[in-house]
Amino acid sequence: MKTIPFTELQANPAQLIGHQWMLITAGTPDKFNTMTASWGGLGFLWNRPVAFVFVRPNRYTRPLIDAQASFTLSFMPEKYRNDLVFCGRHSGRDTDKMAATSLQPLTTPGGLIAMQDADIVLECRKMMVTTMQQEDFLDWSEVSPRFYAEDNPLHRVYICEITAAHVRE
Repeated sequence: MKTIPFTELQANPAQLIGHQWMLITAGTPDKFNTMTASWGGLGFLWNRPVAFVFVRPNRYTRPLIDAQASFTLSFMPEKYRNDLVFCGRHSGRDTDKMAATSLQPLTTPGGLIAMQDADIVLECRKMMVTTMQQEDFLDWSEVSPRFYAEDNPLHRVYICEITAAHVRE
């Protein structure tokens, strides 16, 4: 992979996250997990390139994200769609996702775990973490029935500085 400045990334964030999806990977080489996510964004905040992602507190990956200062976002080619679906439907608590899919981990130049065949890998350092609160929603009655039933807790929001961007050559 080739490392480039984030500002040279030639990708549409709405397509990357909303349609192509991403894998959030956190942990150490000895213990990591990856999960599929389709909620988030890329941009600039506090004069820095940032990514923001949403993770439910009951996801296996969440404590791995919380335990480290950084994690990665991997954007895979379409041929990995079934693997992304699998990683979104199965928990790393009881499934070895690397053994069950064609995904292969790699260690980034920053020492983080990402996915080897990704088109784009972003290394992300956490800057702010907060948990959504029902009282902060202005349209709770519209949002809650669809996304927050009793068994679906409110997301934790991570705002992260993008410390490195890598693209497939």
